[in-house]
Order: sequence, then structure tokens, then C-alpha cells
Amino acid sequence: MPATPAWPPASTPRLFIDTPLGPDAAPVIDGSSAHYLLGVMRLKAGDPVLLFDNRSGEWLAVVADAGKRSLTVRIERQTRPLERVPDLWLCFAPVKKARLDWIIEKATELGVARLQPVITERTIVERVKAERIAAQIVEACEQCGRTALPALADPVKLPQLLRDWPAERALLFADEAGGAAFNSVDAPAPAAILTGPEGGFTTRERDLLLDCSAVRRVALGPRILRAETAAIAATGLWMAKHGDWSGG
Repeated sequence: MPATPAWPPASTPRLFIDTPLGPDAAPVIDGSSAHYLLGVMRLKAGDPVLLFDNRSGEWLAVVADAGKRSLTVRIERQTRPLERVPDLWLCFAPVKKARLDWIIEKATELGVARLQPVITERTIVERVKAERIAAQIVEACEQCGRTALPALADPVKLPQLLRDWPAERALLFADEAGGAAFNSVDAPAPAAILTGPEGGFTTRERDLLLDCSAVRRVALGPRILRAETAAIAATGLWMAKHGDWSGG
């Protein structure tokens, strides 16, 4: 007897829509998402699609009506609840375009809860395009299977970040000048990681950081890392010890 095909198939497209989903929902998808489903994936009535809304988890839907520029879907069932990601913030100095894209994509895939751009004295890129970053966050979540989008905070200057810092949240300061081995520092959630710009932190900034009671100075190995490498390496190390990679 032939095996029953898997449903939904592995090739089912997966999309974020900013509309509440549920058993009785019948959302209309238009714009670029509709273009992707209709023009690229060639969906037609009866085809499946996975949707998530950053509110209620992931849902299996079936195309009920496919027009030229929009489509209506019918919710079939919930496939996954809204996930609870580890309470880790990634605070990073914005870098040049392609490298910033890489930080956003990989940090989202790794499961950070919040992305916080930080303007330092040596930050080259001070204007951050929030819409562009938000679109990258959505695309990364669609690809990696996340059901909860990481929060995106407005850029803030380093002194203000430290002035308003919540005392209960450890801030792991990745210092190119050295510090304790990352794995030797016990900093479970709630926690945050701070990585610097391409030129590193200034002496004044380092002193300011070390005066903050929540800061824990850490090192990321014996080599000098690019800003984007440091951000993702530190996130991976934390996830392996305290996050949802640890199995705890």
C-alpha cells in the first residue's frame, strides 16, 4: 500500500501576517506576500500555507480563493503555539549594510528576544533604517521557523543605554581588550550582550561600562573578531549555556 503523503508537505510556504489568527479567522493576504504566494509559489485554491502572527503561534491554512493580487485563506488548525524565546537582548553597534544584515538575520535565527542598536563614539553607521531591519527580521523568522518576532528597539547612545539599564539584567560586555572567559561568567536570563563598532570601544566608553554594576566584562577568545562575528559568536555561546540550546 502506498504511503500517505505528508500533510502539509515540506514545501509548504510559511509567512508572517500582522493579523490575528485563530480557528474562525479568514484573513486576506495582499501586497508583496500575495505576489510571492501567487506569482512565485503559484498557489491556487486548496493549496496549504503556514501562517504565524506573533500573537498566537503558527497555523495551517488552505487557500480558499486566489485572485490576481490577493488571496483569502481558511484556517485549518494550529500547528504550534507561540514560542517563548530566552530573555536575551543583543545590543550592538550598527555596522555597514551587508554586515548589519548578517547580524540581524543570524541573531534572529539564534533566538534573541530583543535587538538594540547602540550608537558609540566610533560607530560609522548612525542612521538605522528600521523598516529595512523589520523586513529582515520577518524574513529570517519565516525561514527559521520562529513564531515570535524579536523586538526591535530604537537606536540609543551608549551613555543613555547605561543610564536607563535595568539593574536585574546582566550586561555581558564583549571587550576586545580582554576579560573573563565567556563560559566562566554565570549570567542566565534576563541578560544582554553588548558588542562594539568596527573600531572598538574608546577608553572613555570602557570606563563608563566598567562603572555600571550590571556589566560583566568578557572575552571572546584569543583572536580579534569583526564586529558582526563577535555579536553572533557571543549569542551562540550564551544560547549554548543558558538558552534553548542548553536542553535545560
